[in-house]
Amino acid sequence: MARKRNKRKSKSGLAPGTLLFTGVQKMTQVDINLIHYFEDYYEEKKLKSIAEVIQMKESFSGISWVNIDGLHDENTIEEVCSYLGIHKLTMEDILSIGQRPKIEEHTEYLHVVLKMFMLDSVDDTIDDEQLSFILKGNTLITFQERTGDVFDSVRKRIKEGKGFIRKRGADYLLYALLDSVVDNYFIILETFGEKLEDVEIALLENPDKNTLNKLHLLRRETLNLRRSVYPLREVVSRFEKIEEPFINPDIKVFIRDLYDHTIQVIETIEVFRDMASGLLDLYMNSVSNKMNEIMKVLTIMASIFIPLTFIAGVYGMNFENMPELTYKYGYYVVWIVMILLIIGMLFYFKKKKWL
Repeated sequence: MARKRNKRKSKSGLAPGTLLFTGVQKMTQVDINLIHYFEDYYEEKKLKSIAEVIQMKESFSGISWVNIDGLHDENTIEEVCSYLGIHKLTMEDILSIGQRPKIEEHTEYLHVVLKMFMLDSVDDTIDDEQLSFILKGNTLITFQERTGDVFDSVRKRIKEGKGFIRKRGADYLLYALLDSVVDNYFIILETFGEKLEDVEIALLENPDKNTLNKLHLLRRETLNLRRSVYPLREVVSRFEKIEEPFINPDIKVFIRDLYDHTIQVIETIEVFRDMASGLLDLYMNSVSNKMNEIMKVLTIMASIFIPLTFIAGVYGMNFENMPELTYKYGYYVVWIVMILLIIGMLFYFKKKKWL
């Protein structure tokens, strides 16, 4: 399996706050989706420009969720962030792919960054994507690298008015989206665990280079999962401690539940990490045992043929005074002796449990 490499743009030498998308363009154009809602109202629209978002937002007093797919257009990101009064360094973090999961509390808004994982259907690997959230007042903006996410269940709850989501503010919406990302981690980990079990069975039955390549790929994915998820514990912990006006005290009980789920995910990843390391040891032991079995068979064969070679060597000498050479049944006697030696040695090896 070839390792995927994404060459990113370098920001070396640029001034702080320089807006440069450092990832790989995954969409041809930027998609903007807007959801307006409050307890008795719901509206969803796909917009063509940020100007439409601003126009609709200014005429609406409920909760607004703006989802932007595609970060390659720096001008679009700058336009929407400038409208909300977002700091240049925050804009830079949104466009800089590869950020460590974090939460930053600014004077007028809250900025959250984390990783979303999706299964790549092409090569059956785990693909990661950076998500950025901006929470300001009753507006939540999400930034994604491409179309496709794990928020369909949240959109359905908003549309159908189920649960608390329409009755609460944008802070609860932020919690709901974070909870969807963490819940999706369990699905990814379940699939990852099945792949580990398949590799373990393959290692026990027939350890080969293909299985070793799969194991190395799983170990890299484990490290990537750990590096991306481990800091999330600190993010959720700080999220719970943030006070009003960003976070309503009523939703902190939900955030504590999210923290418990995050800890469970981290513990599962640690278990898988140990399993991956153990599978590498299992591969080495399996290869060693396989080699020992081969050497055992070759040693038994060599042990059997050593006395036969000795007999053949003795009677292959060209001495004239060898009585057995003139014996009428000498040839058959030698064969009988050789066969008896083979049977005797096999019986001895069987008794010693070497076979």
